[in-house]
Amino acid sequence: MFWKFDLHTSSHLEALLDKEDVTLAELMDEEDVLQECKAQNRRLLVLLCQDQSMQELVRLITTEPPTGVEETKRFKYPNIACELLTSDVGVINDKLGNEEPLLESLYAFLEQPSPLNPLLASFFSKTIGNLITRKTEQVISFLQKKDGFLSLVLKHIDTSAMMDVLLRLISCVEPPPLRLETLTWLNEQKLAQRLIELIHPERDEERQSNASQTLCDIIRLSRDQASQLQEISQPDPLLTVLESQECVEQLLQNMFSGERTESCIVNGIQVLLTLLEIRRPVVDGVMDAQGFERSYTVNSSILLAIQPHLIHFHQLLLEPPKREPMLTTLGVLEEPLGNTRLHVARLVASLLYTSSASHAVVAQELCRLNTLNLLLDLFFKYTWNNFLHLQVELCVAAIVRPCAHEMRLQPGLVTQEKVKPHPDAAPEQELNETPTSELSDRSENSAHNLMVTHLFQHCQLVQRILEAWEGNDKIQSDRGMRRGYMGHLTRIANTVVHNLEKGPVHTQISSLIAGLPEDYRGRWETFVDQTLSETNRKNTIDLVGTGNPRPSSEDDMESPFPKELTIQQAFSDYQIQQMTANFVDQFGFNDEEFTDHDDSIGATFDRIAEININIDAGHDSANTAVFEACSKERIQPFDDEEEDIWEEKEINYATQAKSRNSSSRAADSDSDEGEDPKYDLDPFASPDQTEATTTDFGEVNSKAPAAGAGFSAWDAPVSQPAATEAEEKGWAKFTDFQPFCCVSSWASCTWSRVL
Repeated sequence: MFWKFDLHTSSHLEALLDKEDVTLAELMDEEDVLQECKAQNRRLLVLLCQDQSMQELVRLITTEPPTGVEETKRFKYPNIACELLTSDVGVINDKLGNEEPLLESLYAFLEQPSPLNPLLASFFSKTIGNLITRKTEQVISFLQKKDGFLSLVLKHIDTSAMMDVLLRLISCVEPPPLRLETLTWLNEQKLAQRLIELIHPERDEERQSNASQTLCDIIRLSRDQASQLQEISQPDPLLTVLESQECVEQLLQNMFSGERTESCIVNGIQVLLTLLEIRRPVVDGVMDAQGFERSYTVNSSILLAIQPHLIHFHQLLLEPPKREPMLTTLGVLEEPLGNTRLHVARLVASLLYTSSASHAVVAQELCRLNTLNLLLDLFFKYTWNNFLHLQVELCVAAIVRPCAHEMRLQPGLVTQEKVKPHPDAAPEQELNETPTSELSDRSENSAHNLMVTHLFQHCQLVQRILEAWEGNDKIQSDRGMRRGYMGHLTRIANTVVHNLEKGPVHTQISSLIAGLPEDYRGRWETFVDQTLSETNRKNTIDLVGTGNPRPSSEDDMESPFPKELTIQQAFSDYQIQQMTANFVDQFGFNDEEFTDHDDSIGATFDRIAEININIDAGHDSANTAVFEACSKERIQPFDDEEEDIWEEKEINYATQAKSRNSSSRAADSDSDEGEDPKYDLDPFASPDQTEATTTDFGEVNSKAPAAGAGFSAWDAPVSQPAATEAEEKGWAKFTDFQPFCCVSSWASCTWSRVL
């Protein structure tokens, strides 16, 4: 059949390879050329690795194709050429990486004037990146000989593909000694400083954005590799420069020199945020070797460089770059918040979460400038900007709920009094005898206590919460729209209450709240006991049947279990309980036993869950005896000498009917007073069922089940001998039927086995 329909198609590529004058274009027109190349077709690779063919492939990915060709076919050959050169075939990599003329042709692409064709730039980047990974020593040696290599790459940095070339040099060079040599070479070429120079108001936005993104990637890659490659004792030269105070100061000077444009400020802040990262989140489920998120320590030099420019960031919150009015779904916003002020808020939140020796200097400067109060003003002014609301919430949480390592010296420290020296000890002597780390911790904790006091006294956090909440209640009572920050305000209030009870600075917060005017203090107590508690109750999600309520305002990141698993478990529990409820309704339970006037669904499920539907097989009751007798009658062991059970034979319906009637009478006589017999029968049997077959390692009995066991009257066969006039006419004798109330007991047996 296979050959009959000619399903086996021979490759046209083999026929082309048999030709003596086959051209590269003819080969690239074949659909399976790339597949055959990756399969290392020897004849094809010999042809592709010829000098003329390799030069043509490099020319295709580095030269602008003719403009007269149709656009859909214009980049067809360059794309195929790039795929062939990067197919990761050893002979092609060796040919391209070891032949300097081919590398020169490839390098010539960088010498073209700007702007580069983005698609050709991606082909070049992919090809050179593959060579850096596969032919590392040869390519690095070739590039180091080119004095203008880095200048050409930065010249075309407005094309995003050039970013990939730099990142390949930083992350894909192995072994570690060669990588360190490459990083040293890039540092000698002042890569970090030259990228920072591109973040300047006078540069175009695309160049600034790509330079900023490259710096962020360099910082993250360098930190990750430094934590993974422990065998290298020398620090990463690029990371060392980027974390230096001089480099950060240069970046800040560029951001605030001349006209302050949003592009320059935002891109500069993104670099600062990356430098201030103390924890890398898990991305795509990838963790470090220990299975935890990676954490880093912020260099004090970064904070020292930022501190003098905090006044400039504060000024940006007051006077951001001019923006045009914005039309929103709620009307025209005359003065939008803007990306600049949002990034400044992110920067302030990151500064508050850092923990280093210079944190005290930054905290004091923020308090002096009253920046937190200004952020709270913006929080309540821009009612619908949840991006801003989140950053302000993080700022409050960083102050009210400090990390454990920030309070390691004095976990219960709540006073702002300075530690007094011993009367007999000289100040200089005590200072010399105090460890440097302890002095740093004291300074840091003192600054943190200053922030707590500033937040509650100068920023009047409690008063703002109460007034905003009462204002929202008034608006909603007048049928107005609920304010957009109420969810974040609820979380802020809960954070204050939680740390007021058991936080590291709970005593200080208690004293600050106790010092409020009597009016506000009473309103706060009423708010916490009634309003906030009621709000938390309404926001609580009660997982049905689990008895495990969770407030919706709770931080989901603190849960030890993934949210998806919790939801799946809730639905699984609900399905089981719903099946139980349907089962009870269908199989004859007394409704009066489950009378309920409570509106809670969970209460109904709890009562159903209390029903004992298990059967105790150890009790020798009359019901059990009837059940076993019925089973023995219907299921008998196989006999070796018995006829084939599948053999067709005549069925004697009269015998079946007689057996069924006798079984019914036996069940009536054997059942205890007040109890109903239990039968292992299917209540869902169809009315036309006239024969029961059971195959539980026993003989199939041709006898029909008893008439009183839940089958309809039409189960009685027509050929049964007539005893009455009604039976002669084919009508059922209803007096032989047993009541159906025994089904509930049967249900208990069957349901316990299902569960």
